[in-house]
Amino acid sequence: MKKLIAAVVLAGAALLATPAVANAAGYTPDSSVSVSGNYAAGGTAAVSFTPGAFQDNETVNVQVTGAGAVTLGALPTTTVSKSYTAASDGSLVVRVTFPAGASGTYNLTATGATSGVVGLASFTVAPADAAAAAASGSNGTNGTLAFTGGTISALALWVGGGAVLLGGGLLVVRGSVRRQRETV
Repeated sequence: MKKLIAAVVLAGAALLATPAVANAAGYTPDSSVSVSGNYAAGGTAAVSFTPGAFQDNETVNVQVTGAGAVTLGALPTTTVSKSYTAASDGSLVVRVTFPAGASGTYNLTATGATSGVVGLASFTVAPADAAAAAASGSNGTNGTLAFTGGTISALALWVGGGAVLLGGGLLVVRGSVRRQRETV
């Protein structure tokens, strides 16, 4: 029984330690990334990384994922990857062209090949017909999208799951002790 409890504790510790490893990567601070442009279907947005965000003249691998095809250069697909070279001061500007039927969230990840620094940007693109209706004010809303996500944090989910596992383990131990007492 002690081995079972030790195994459960070790498994729980491993599960809780895994997200900490992901946080160890070097990320550019939000203040080093600025996004401008047109976040509409068919529009183009520019993501600018400030000087020093990457190493001088470093190769930066950029990946854009989203609900529909995007274009980095001349490559329209659902996930686009392309390599850029940072300027001599470590800055970088990436232009993202959204497809005509784009809608939803698009995420840009720029990773320095030498430094391993990761820069992130996110775009929320409204469909062309919704953007036109919001601009004309004909839909009766203030032009914002409805919030459809959850508000429960990942930490709360881990704590809740851990409590359920701990409770189950206690029930197993209690049953084992009860059976041992009945046989004595």
